[in-house]
Amino acid sequence: MSEPTPKPVTASTRLAAVWGSPIRHSASPAMHNAGFAALGLDWRYVAFEVAPERLAVALEGARAMGFCGVNLTVPHKVLALGLMDVLDASAEAWGAVNTVVFEAENAEGVWTPVGQLRSVTGPVRLCGHNTDADAIVRALRDDLLIEPRGARVLLLGAGGAGKAAALRLADEGVETLWLQNRTASKAAGLAAEIAERFPAVDVRVGLPDTDVEIVLNATSSGLKPEDPLPLDVASYPLARADGVYDMIYRPAETPLLRAAREAGCRTANGLGMLLYQGAAAFELWTGRLAPVEVMRAALVREVQGSPGEAR
Repeated sequence: MSEPTPKPVTASTRLAAVWGSPIRHSASPAMHNAGFAALGLDWRYVAFEVAPERLAVALEGARAMGFCGVNLTVPHKVLALGLMDVLDASAEAWGAVNTVVFEAENAEGVWTPVGQLRSVTGPVRLCGHNTDADAIVRALRDDLLIEPRGARVLLLGAGGAGKAAALRLADEGVETLWLQNRTASKAAGLAAEIAERFPAVDVRVGLPDTDVEIVLNATSSGLKPEDPLPLDVASYPLARADGVYDMIYRPAETPLLRAAREAGCRTANGLGMLLYQGAAAFELWTGRLAPVEVMRAALVREVQGSPGEAR
């Protein structure tokens, strides 16, 4: 079966994008453009390199130019919290923004995604969402075949993606959560927040003293061939984990995943997380059910055999 043909770009074509630094690795355009084509939507999704000090002006530019939505990746997810006009409950709960929905009032005065309006005449506001958190829980279940609830988890990294994952896993009801971060104070601060919000979860800073069900890498270590492992395997051998999930999806097998496979662990890369968070963003922008399998196939075609990073 032939792939759907995208509509020609016209003055009516609606735009969405992903911003990050770096960004050339991103597979999100392939995924979203395949989804738009499958539904016959006159939309395009592009990737832009945006430095953190330029994020605010980029958001204002996108607002002025009529963008429908933006995905944010490293290093923007926490910074964006203070740049939104309003935060969805998901962004407030998980402490990071990875999806921006541009909204305007409809004829009844209800704030509505601009991608679902025929025209926009009034002010446009930026609404920040987090679609990462639910995506990681689903990916752990679907791709690693491990149930997070009741599990012991070692989380590597406490940045935007790591914080959202930690808070969502705590909410899901993991038994014990170890936080390991290059800056120990950052991990300690996140641990304190989890202890206050989710007192039933045993949260600790540092490496486990027992076996775990899941090791989850939320750092950027592994994007480049010369990167060190994000975990000191001499101090905590990977054989002590049932499964290892790396949020990085390019390369498809990072050094961490290779070491985990050789240690006998179940392994999965971040492709599933990318897919599920992207499908949720697609639905927020368009108001249409995302063609998940079409988007998955486009991701696999894009990623197989090519080097890079996480969304």
